[in-house]
Amino acid sequence: MDYRPEVIKALTELWSGSYKTFLKDSPDIYNRYRAGAFDDFLRMGIPDRKNEAYKYTNLEKSFGYRYEKYYSPVPADFKEAEKFHCEVEDLDVWNMVLLNGFFPHGEEGLVMLPGGIWVGSMKAAAKQFPALVEKHYNKYASNENDGLVPLNTALASDGLFLYAPRKTSYTKPIQIVNLLHSDKDIFAQDRNLVIVEEGAQLSLLVCDHALSPQHYLTNTVTEVFVGQNARFEIIRVQNQHNNSGKITHTFIHQERDSYASSNNITLHGGLVRNATWHSLEGENSETHSYGLFFADKQQHVANFVKVDHAAPNCNSTQLFKGVLDDNSSGAFNGRIMVHQNAQKTNAYQSNNNIILSDTARMDTKPQLEIYADDVKCSHGATVGQLDEDALFYLRSRGIDEHEAKLMLMFGFAHDVIKNISIEALRDRIDNLVLQRLRGELSRCASCAIQCN
Repeated sequence: MDYRPEVIKALTELWSGSYKTFLKDSPDIYNRYRAGAFDDFLRMGIPDRKNEAYKYTNLEKSFGYRYEKYYSPVPADFKEAEKFHCEVEDLDVWNMVLLNGFFPHGEEGLVMLPGGIWVGSMKAAAKQFPALVEKHYNKYASNENDGLVPLNTALASDGLFLYAPRKTSYTKPIQIVNLLHSDKDIFAQDRNLVIVEEGAQLSLLVCDHALSPQHYLTNTVTEVFVGQNARFEIIRVQNQHNNSGKITHTFIHQERDSYASSNNITLHGGLVRNATWHSLEGENSETHSYGLFFADKQQHVANFVKVDHAAPNCNSTQLFKGVLDDNSSGAFNGRIMVHQNAQKTNAYQSNNNIILSDTARMDTKPQLEIYADDVKCSHGATVGQLDEDALFYLRSRGIDEHEAKLMLMFGFAHDVIKNISIEALRDRIDNLVLQRLRGELSRCASCAIQCN
């Protein structure tokens, strides 16, 4: 039986009952897109396995709960969230907490950091920078037959706004801690916009956590503009419990001579699907897309990546790795598109996975679509077990089997982690990965939830 009609009916009721609230509390820049976006969602629906991008990911369980109409947390919720301590701590960063996708009540909507960087609430950004938001909002997010993107456009109430004006830079990473906390099952929709103008530099660290054992589903859309000769790096660290579903859509648009890097580290989560679109629109631009995940029990982690080479003399790299145990499953769908005028393209794609049990499953689908004739493109994928020869070598040096396996898995994972440019963060992620491999991250961060 198809579960989607009931879910779409519930979401339609949610939309109908809350539309006036959206119009009242949300700036017109966002409201003008809502009705059309919800129509697009109704036309496309919730993706199922007939959708090629979701062929190996079943969303039925995550959409199978009756989520509450929970949009704006009250001040008491933020007070409770203040007790949380992120696993990625003790870093020299500027830190901000979002609760269920909302900026804290009672705080200034936008903050200007040293160097001229602006960070804060999407609602506040529409009031303080209306022309800038109008120029970029909803310009890079592509539906691509994925109804969850317009659903976010229709229902999202708040999120992160990050603006680096022309030739500005901030030497510290900006850390955003996304917390989920409620006494009810909730469907969170947050919308983020990052603008890095010409010659600017910015690093963003996003940490996802859940603080209570309810069922959560998060549908996040992030649009990123990287201007000419600008540099941008985003690292996402996901560590949520098994009752959580996390779906992210990140759209990175790059201009000439720009550099961008995306790195998704999934340590824990019930269902996680990260989709990243890299659009190389300007000549001599460079982009890197990385991902690392660990899955056990009944967890499912999927990564979807599309790199669109639309200009000549551009470089791209995709490197994704996964470690799967128990009855877990994973999926990788990576695509390189080289347009006819994108001569001198250099594109590389690799997906490698280690299976630790007979019941774990990994599906991988690397793809190349090339319409230019002067390019260097390669892709490949592997799914296998630990290297027996390497394991034998370590055992012959007096290392016990358990520790030898940990060393091999850590070395396998570090190929992705080493691409994080911030040394202190790289060391912290190394430590978290070791904890995950030793089974010490079986519950989410500092909360008291015991995952099943």
